[in-house]
Parts: sequence; C-alpha cells; structure tokens
Amino acid sequence: IDYSEERGGLQARLFRFMTNVTFIRPCFSLAELPKDGLAEVACIGRSNVGKSSLINALANRKDLARTSSTPGKTQSLNYYKFGDTFYLVDMPGYGFAREAKTKRIEWNKLIEGYLTDREVLKHILLLVDARHSGLENDMMIAEWLEAFGKPWSIVLTKIDKVTQSDIAKHEKFLRGTFQTLMEIWKTSAETKRGIRELRGFLSAKL
Repeated sequence: IDYSEERGGLQARLFRFMTNVTFIRPCFSLAELPKDGLAEVACIGRSNVGKSSLINALANRKDLARTSSTPGKTQSLNYYKFGDTFYLVDMPGYGFAREAKTKRIEWNKLIEGYLTDREVLKHILLLVDARHSGLENDMMIAEWLEAFGKPWSIVLTKIDKVTQSDIAKHEKFLRGTFQTLMEIWKTSAETKRGIRELRGFLSAKL
C-alpha cells in the first residue's frame, strides 16, 4: 500500500494516525483537561475489558498504554494524542475495583462530568467483552449512552476467544436492543482483527 502524502486521502491519514501517537498525561479532575480544542473520543468499558490493549493495537505500539491484571487500575482520564487529528481518552473502568468506596464515587463524578459537559467530545466507544453478552453494568452504561444523545459505537473485544456464531448472536442482541448505536466493531488486540477498520472509521470521522 502506498501511504505517500502525494496520494493523499485516507491511506496517508491512516499512516500518520498509526505512527504519530503520544501519551499526553493523566487528568484527575475536569480542570486539568486539555484546552486546545482538539476533538476527543472517549474509550469506556468494564475493568479489564481490554482498553489498554485496544489503544496499543490502534497505535501499532506494544507498551504505549500499560495493561494490568488488577481491576480498576486506571484512576484518571488518560489522554493519547493521535497525530493532529484527535485525543483518545482512556476512562476509568466501571465495575469492581479494589479501592475504597469513596474513591469509586470520585471516579463516577469525574466520568459523568466529562461525558456530560465536554464540548469537544465527538464520539464514545463502549468496549464490551465478546465473551459476555448482556452483562448488567454494560447494559446500564449503554442505556445511559442511548439517552445521552452523543454519537456512540460498541467495540467488541477479545473476539479471538469466541466463535463466529457467538459473535453474530452478540451483535444481533446489541442491534436489537439499542436503536442509536452507530456501529459495532469486532476486534482482537491479540490477532489485530478489526483494528484496521476501526482506525479507518476514527480517522475518516474526525
């Protein structure tokens, strides 16, 4: 594939998208968020759903985002800048976390304030483990996003762990449940399935 700037178009944008990704900083409060006006995409999901692995795959890097086996590891809004196109914002995982109850409440306020008030937030990616269909906390977040009104999509992660039949059933369930759902991206950070397509969607949309 020719990624040269002379050819322009989507392929050149994808090349910049893949090779110019940097971690900017963690933000622990709304006051710390960037003020440069660049578009943002929120990446939200249950603890250990694979957010860090997906970010690494999108950036074509191995250790840009640190993965952890400890649920609730991410405690801040972590900003990754993809070229001059947008920020991908890794959000605290919801669900079980080995932290005090007061800390979980603080995370929830940070998430809600960001999703509700952030004007440069252009799209929300809800990550859902392909192995677990219809989990209560996933459904609660999806229902909130549907009522919220901002464009959102679902990213099924870890599809290498399930059969094609299971993936099809999961997708059918999600499309039948949520009317405002834009897309369902079926991905595996391990095998890189679906990563190129998700890159293209984000690059073209933003």
